[in-house]
Amino acid sequence: MARAHQARWHRDANGIPQIFADDLKGLYWGMGYCHAMDRGLQMLLMRILGQGRAAELLDGSDEMVEVDRFFRRMNWARAVDEDTARLSQEAREVCEAYCAAVNQRFSESKPWELKLLGVRPEPWTVRDSLLLARMAGFLTLAQSQGELERLFVEMVQAGVSDVHLEALFPGSTQGLDRRALQKVRLGERIVPEALKWASAAPRMMASNNWCVSGARTKSGAAMLANDPHLETNRLPNVWVEQSFRWPNGYAILVTMPGLPAPLVGRNEHLSWGTTYTFMDAIDSWIEHCRNGKYRRGQSWVGFHRRVEKIVRRKRAPIVATFWENDHGVLDGDPTDEAYLLATRWSGSFSGAQSIDSLLEMWHARTVAEGMAAFAPVESAFNWVFADSTGDIGYQMSGLMPKRPTDWSGFAPRPGWDARFDWDGFVDPKRLPRVQNPESGRIVTANQDLNHLGEADPINAPMGDYRARRIEQLLDARSDHDTESFRAIQLDTYSIQAAELMEILRPLLVSGPMADALRAWDHRYDEKSKGATAFEIFYEALLVEMFGPGCGTEVVEHLRDATGVFIDFYQNFDRILVDPSSPWLGERTREEVWAAAFAEVAHQAPRPWGERNRLRLTNVFFGGKLPRFLGFDRGPVSIRGGRATPHQGQIYQSAGRPTSFVPSLRFVVDMCESGLHSALCGGPSGRRFSRWYANGIAGWLAGDLESREPPT
Repeated sequence: MARAHQARWHRDANGIPQIFADDLKGLYWGMGYCHAMDRGLQMLLMRILGQGRAAELLDGSDEMVEVDRFFRRMNWARAVDEDTARLSQEAREVCEAYCAAVNQRFSESKPWELKLLGVRPEPWTVRDSLLLARMAGFLTLAQSQGELERLFVEMVQAGVSDVHLEALFPGSTQGLDRRALQKVRLGERIVPEALKWASAAPRMMASNNWCVSGARTKSGAAMLANDPHLETNRLPNVWVEQSFRWPNGYAILVTMPGLPAPLVGRNEHLSWGTTYTFMDAIDSWIEHCRNGKYRRGQSWVGFHRRVEKIVRRKRAPIVATFWENDHGVLDGDPTDEAYLLATRWSGSFSGAQSIDSLLEMWHARTVAEGMAAFAPVESAFNWVFADSTGDIGYQMSGLMPKRPTDWSGFAPRPGWDARFDWDGFVDPKRLPRVQNPESGRIVTANQDLNHLGEADPINAPMGDYRARRIEQLLDARSDHDTESFRAIQLDTYSIQAAELMEILRPLLVSGPMADALRAWDHRYDEKSKGATAFEIFYEALLVEMFGPGCGTEVVEHLRDATGVFIDFYQNFDRILVDPSSPWLGERTREEVWAAAFAEVAHQAPRPWGERNRLRLTNVFFGGKLPRFLGFDRGPVSIRGGRATPHQGQIYQSAGRPTSFVPSLRFVVDMCESGLHSALCGGPSGRRFSRWYANGIAGWLAGDLESREPPT
């Protein structure tokens, strides 16, 4: 048993820190010390990126300057001091204990990788944790939503008709001023180029979670499951497991290094898990600019001009200028007369309120208490809960802007019209939420959940195929246990594929592709050739359907180099299956499908496990070291596809390999004292630790390890 000032700790048989303390400050001390010990490099790299100092501290190349320019533009470090001041006294004390522990560990040992570069880390502060909280929030919702909204603007400027846009994005053309959007001069287009270099900052996207009442379980107690689908082609994992014990209770948690918060897991009485919610919390406005000013009515108001120096290793610094107003950061230079977009994310100045609210989760006993604690969290997530009394519940969190009733926030509006200014944020009680539904189950898998609230925060959800499949499996029996929940997490059946195959099957001709599809059971198992055949066809179908209206090269770029078709595939599926869609032009649906299949009919599909492979690369070295050194692992075969409960999407985004895979799985039966989990990676981010990658084999096999309360 090691002692870290206010806490004691040791590792269990799997290397997971077991932290003991007498009070809450001690628990946060232990969390911080073990975060710095196991994931210190990960924390420091994220801070360097968030501060926009990668060119100064890591690499002075032109590419790294663009990384810094992107993060400086986002300006997440702005107003951190003001946000810190909003912490309650208790939250401030525990956060300061966390930071003191991080700095204690760094005083004992600093990551050798940074020593090679001559980097001497500055002390960790509460400001740094709030910065990381903002980064984590943006890299979930706002990034993907912003990409889709920027694509919409590009489609308008390319001349795509209102009829075609409305079919693809229902409601998007209501009140749309096409003439104003045609005037907009775009700087960034769809995906900021810098993102492909920001390899230390993970993309966090899709997930599953669900909970069921005791009426549906073998034990008679409520149960909960969670498997966040994040970018998993990286070591260490974005998550880290830790367990805690204090005189009157315990918690078994999965946390994020640098964030002092009990994010997901369980305490003695309550369990909770999260998924991404697709709330639209990012908006753009068209600004009429000239001479460094923007128009408001008949007046012209000066932008705030922010000038920052980007320091470069061994090279001359660069000066970057950003222009801002109440609508956010401008995409362009307003000194010449032009129409430019200003973009604002609701969570830009968030963090303190979330950390403060989650203090309650150490001692929360009921679903109602958990819902009340997570409702004020500023980042947009779906939270599900199960407690020891048998209750289950769901609460959406996030800062949803108050907009006029005729604007969902999807398409940009004129900045000079005050009617479209945000009027604060929606009361969390109006967001989607439910407790103890009659069905006895709650499932969230990034689908549209607006029907569960008074407000409509989602205008571009992910497809509902995974949610429907999970509900189907939950409803198939009333004696669920850990094994049945594990089987759902590993399920590879695609409702999407089954429904699309109803249209494709009559069009199949002879050949290896047709043979593989006829024999396919719609499962994305590693040995399946049908899964590979379907994906080859699906890629061709996207080009055949949308190429005539958008341009073949544009569609291929969206498919091969962005996450647009990955994140929002059901928008496009709706067009693919509609026999009267305007996107068909003069052709019938069957003619388009047959033409797409004819393009690929001659191919011989390989097993899915040969096509869908993932290499786990070290976050610092990024795959640049020889494999025999052991920093990278794999490649490994990944089961599942875009629409299966076990999601298995591996693709390129802005030239960067990425993935949406269940980075973590856990199951809780509230009749037990612990939980069952699997993490892709290991507790430690240190290559020469025995705990660096000890969980990968079990994770690949679909195993769940039992995690009991610390003793």
